[in-house]
Amino acid sequence: MHQEKISRVASEVSKIVVGQEYMVNRLMIGLFTNGHILLEGVPGIAKTLTVNTLAEVLHLDFQRVQFTPDLLPADLIGTMIYNQKKAEFEVKKGPIFTNVVLADEINRAPAKVQSALLEAMQEKTVTIGETSFKLDRPFLVLATQNPVDQEGTYSLPEAQIDRFMLKVKVDYPTKEEELEVMRRMANMAFKPELETLLTKEDIFSIRNEVNQVSISESLEKYIIELVFATRNPKDFGLNEEAYYMQFGASPRASINLNLASKAHAFMNGRDYVLPEDIKAIAMDVLNHRIILNYEAEADGITTEHIIGKLLKKIPINH
Repeated sequence: MHQEKISRVASEVSKIVVGQEYMVNRLMIGLFTNGHILLEGVPGIAKTLTVNTLAEVLHLDFQRVQFTPDLLPADLIGTMIYNQKKAEFEVKKGPIFTNVVLADEINRAPAKVQSALLEAMQEKTVTIGETSFKLDRPFLVLATQNPVDQEGTYSLPEAQIDRFMLKVKVDYPTKEEELEVMRRMANMAFKPELETLLTKEDIFSIRNEVNQVSISESLEKYIIELVFATRNPKDFGLNEEAYYMQFGASPRASINLNLASKAHAFMNGRDYVLPEDIKAIAMDVLNHRIILNYEAEADGITTEHIIGKLLKKIPINH
């Protein structure tokens, strides 16, 4: 029953958003595995629109926070305000109290705001004054960031980036897609009706089903080999790649590879993981966890290039 609804989500979102099926797929993987997602791409390629539309189709509360250099933690989580009538302080909750929070251009805000958001992501609670509040469930943070070479951005520290399950790179649309975007958006009467397909209860039961997806021991070991190859590339014969790599992936990478591959299998109608599932999501799980050095930048080597080599080189031992 859920499978059919899940397959209809993408077509429902496409009533408004052209292309971006890949991004929608990855957003749903995050939602079904309780993982947060970092979207990277230049402005104007429908990142916000896609997230907003998906939240509507899934009947989730949605808040967007534009991160700016003068944003304060209180603007995000809320603060204590004085009620003159009652002569006491009251809690005013911030926009983080929602199901889906879009942190737009996260790398434009200072470290204090980023750490307030990341605490909420990790602990699923927020402390205002002396009171702790549990966040709504499901709770998903989708952060967008412009590629770091743009002016006025603070790059996220590695430890913070590691909290995101996936980092999805969002590209420009094709010519055909952009033509369709232009036609839709130039029509001021364009306002299609969206159907709500999944409820919060559906999402929780899908999470239980994803949890039941089986993964063989040989594939569990394959995940560990992949992650260890990012830390000790020379042990795996990746001498050329080792020259460019500064740090490898943390244990969160292993956990997230396992979870995301289960969700990928489930969304493809299977209750077991195949090697293809791991390979399909490896790029998004690993590309923000491998830190390259200056030589890589000088030679134009990207994390995608390194991960591609890893996937070719590391065998699956049955």
